[in-house]
Amino acid sequence: MRLHANLVEGVATTLYEIFQNGRYADKAIQYTLKNNKRWGSRDRNFVAESVYEIVRWYRLFYEIRTREPQTVRDWYQMFAIYWLIKGGELPDWDEFKSLNPQTLLGRYERVQKLESKESIPDWLHEIGQKELKKDWPSTLHALNKRAPIVLRVNTLKISRKELQEALEKEKILTYPFGESALILKKRTNVFGTDAFKKGFFEVQDAASQEVAAFAGVEPGMRVVDACAGAGGKTLHLAALMKNKGQLIATDILEWKLGELKKRARRAGVSNLQIRPITKSNVYKRLYNTADRVVIDAPCSGLGVLRRNPDSKWKLQPEFIQNIKETQKEILDKYSPITKKDGILTYVTCSILPSENQDQIKAFLERNDQFELIEEKSLWPQDFGFDGFYMAKMRRIK
Repeated sequence: MRLHANLVEGVATTLYEIFQNGRYADKAIQYTLKNNKRWGSRDRNFVAESVYEIVRWYRLFYEIRTREPQTVRDWYQMFAIYWLIKGGELPDWDEFKSLNPQTLLGRYERVQKLESKESIPDWLHEIGQKELKKDWPSTLHALNKRAPIVLRVNTLKISRKELQEALEKEKILTYPFGESALILKKRTNVFGTDAFKKGFFEVQDAASQEVAAFAGVEPGMRVVDACAGAGGKTLHLAALMKNKGQLIATDILEWKLGELKKRARRAGVSNLQIRPITKSNVYKRLYNTADRVVIDAPCSGLGVLRRNPDSKWKLQPEFIQNIKETQKEILDKYSPITKKDGILTYVTCSILPSENQDQIKAFLERNDQFELIEEKSLWPQDFGFDGFYMAKMRRIK
């Protein structure tokens, strides 16, 4: 592919926004694309893909360059390293004049250290080694692979076969996976499709789609999604409940629940109540009332690095330590919502035992009202999708 100056400039300026100005990758890319409306779909894909891949391999590329980028011109050089490793040739541009392709590729071939090769900060590498031991290298390698685009069929409105046919009419080819998922054969923007606007599907990773089924919800139950956020799993719970029974979504962030409200309307969900947690009596009023409680706890997000590669550069050790305390508090505050003989499901998109198995073990040691029924870890290197942990507990007292 021939490089176009305006596209490479778009990549470099977007990367500058992410690393020098602290913007989230998805928001920075959105902004760039919005301000370049004349780009076609191929151009837009080129910019988005290049940005995400350079973010993913940031450490590897800056070590090849021998110093971290600070200016937009530096980011041109980071792009050049990415392009050379992909097998491309550099055009005769001023931004690339000081670069020797053979020297750069030679440095790439000599990289040995795992933390450099897999592009991870030192402190995060140390935590991964400590907690996952021999499984860390294969987990880390899997987390650096590009995530496929997975759709969850909204069975409240359409069957998987019908959705597949509807998307095919819009020239989007998919293949089925699991119970109600479709995976795109080719990456494309699905949010502009008629099928999306009609609420026929949500974009949701296959690992995330495992959660609602694992929680064991059934039509007619009273279910509380205690950390609902923008509601990806909430909508799946509603579909499994077939809009029967009562589904209550709570969260401390009202703006996220506002997004859930819009999504629920599009999805045709009618059994949902949304309750922002503005004070403690909001959740205390729910104590001892729910057949099923799902706690999709805030976490480090290390299981979803494939789709959020910038988070490994934004995360700090203190955050991981603090989030474990938050998880403990949430378990203690929201677990009493479960009624006797009801089921509590704890979920994270982390791969660290300290956020997962260790957290549940400690919870059960200080709370004799629950017993563990089942634990499940979805490893990216085994399952092929995001990393998730789930634990199902029955309230016995």
